[in-house]
Amino acid sequence: MASTTDLVVASGAAAAEVVQVVDGRPGQRTRVPADDLPRWVEECEAQRATSPVRWVWADSGDVYAGLLGRGVRVRRAVDLRLTRAVLRRAAAVADTPYARSPATPWDDSPAADLTHPRPGSTPDEAVPMLDATLFASPGGSSPTAPDVDACVAEHLAQLGCLDRAQDGGRLALLCHAESVGGLIAQELNQVGVPFDVETHDRLLAGLLGERPSGGARPGVLAALCEEVRAALDSPTLNPDSHPDLVTSLRRVGLDVRSTRQWELQKLDHPAIPPLLAYRKLSRLHSANGWSWMDAWVRDGRFRPDWVAGAVVTGRWASRGGGALQLPKQVRGSVRADPGWRLVVADAAQLEPRVLAAMSGDDRMAAAASRGDLYSALVEQGVVETRQHAKVAMLGAMYGATSGEAGALMPRLQRAYPRAIELVESAARAGERGQRVSTWLGRTSPEPASWWRAAQAAAQEPGAGRSAEHRARQAARDWGRFTRNFVVQGTAAEWALCWMGHLRRLLEDRFGGPPGGGPRPELVYFLHDEVMVHTPQEYAVDVAELVRDAGRAAGELLFGAFPVQFPLDVVVVRSYDEAT
Repeated sequence: MASTTDLVVASGAAAAEVVQVVDGRPGQRTRVPADDLPRWVEECEAQRATSPVRWVWADSGDVYAGLLGRGVRVRRAVDLRLTRAVLRRAAAVADTPYARSPATPWDDSPAADLTHPRPGSTPDEAVPMLDATLFASPGGSSPTAPDVDACVAEHLAQLGCLDRAQDGGRLALLCHAESVGGLIAQELNQVGVPFDVETHDRLLAGLLGERPSGGARPGVLAALCEEVRAALDSPTLNPDSHPDLVTSLRRVGLDVRSTRQWELQKLDHPAIPPLLAYRKLSRLHSANGWSWMDAWVRDGRFRPDWVAGAVVTGRWASRGGGALQLPKQVRGSVRADPGWRLVVADAAQLEPRVLAAMSGDDRMAAAASRGDLYSALVEQGVVETRQHAKVAMLGAMYGATSGEAGALMPRLQRAYPRAIELVESAARAGERGQRVSTWLGRTSPEPASWWRAAQAAAQEPGAGRSAEHRARQAARDWGRFTRNFVVQGTAAEWALCWMGHLRRLLEDRFGGPPGGGPRPELVYFLHDEVMVHTPQEYAVDVAELVRDAGRAAGELLFGAFPVQFPLDVVVVRSYDEAT
């Protein structure tokens, strides 16, 4: 089989510069006019059977997005931005010159500039500064892409760093999966999610009333607003205003500190039912109403802006459109084109299964092999009910120490000592201010400034009990973060491998030359769920490929360890039929 050549690409306004890198050595340099780059890339891809190539560029959101706009897809690529974000933090290479070198403009990328979690938050809530750019122009007004020599130097530095990782190739696999994710994110952005605006308008009208004009509230919201005003004897109340609402509630004798749903539900007053109904529908109106549809749906497609590797654990985010929070009330708007179907698949109880595999806990893996893991816990005599099993397992992964979850924890520890010790060990490391890593080597950030400040204050001479209490609380909060980081991050790695395998299988089975007719397309991803839009005649084959990809992902990460990752796969006309 022919060896793969790395083609490092830096695309400018007038032309692209391409440098061949073979066996870690820069070689031939080619200048391609910008207008000719898509055709040139396509020709190289067409020859991959005899001359396989791997593209290397600074950011798939730059070069690859432009190629996709001209109808050109690539098989393999290295996204230097995503890979650098992994390597600069990875504990496996922490002592290498690459990881220890001073920061450069490459470190200003969105995936590298992650905010720290807030006290008590989960890893999924630690999100990036999405307005960051790869390289800032001198005036700071627009990004300036690195030239080809900078890309070659960064690529060679990353290869050298990976060569020094003594981890059996795990970190290299993670970097590859991240780069594939970068390609998939741009492909999702380009194709969009099939969306029926007439259905969406009908669903909104049924829930909210007809579409209003001039910024007025829809009819149902307006009626609920008047009902709340009357119950609180507050004719000018704006129920969307937190200060106004708190004032009105207190005026009728309700001692409220906030307007959070859980607090409102405790209150007994005629205003509360219509207020809760109003708030639920108001969220729908603002997040997924007509204005949202106008902004994010074009040409029969919902078009969010996916961002791969955007969350500190490696999970994805979106810059807009709320792709990761599409509510069930409007999922019927996501509809296959005539003659097409949606193949929707989700991985059942992914994180507990990942925990069983990471820890090598045979008994927990045996429970996972029985289909519904939570029911299997009942069958094994660990807990009495499926609900207890779910509460206990989520408590173990997210650090619940009180209430029902805390009471059930000793049972889990006795039943699955290796699994529980893995998350407990990660929590203890976080409480000490240490970093932890996922299965493939993504490493958590250093503790945040609020954590360091709390620990330092507790060490000051004369520090009182309040300072010591804050320090202990900060340590526990960071321990909960690291506890879940290792599981959630590894689950994200499994999902990346799942999507990567599925992308390759779809290409191998249905790729063919451009213009060869309609073919299945991956259109949506949500943590542990994928959606493929496919011609109806291919739907059964696509569903089997989705399952094959899930099995391959588990084997790639965990080898022969006997843990199963079952998938719920359905073929439907619209997304609501799958949920």
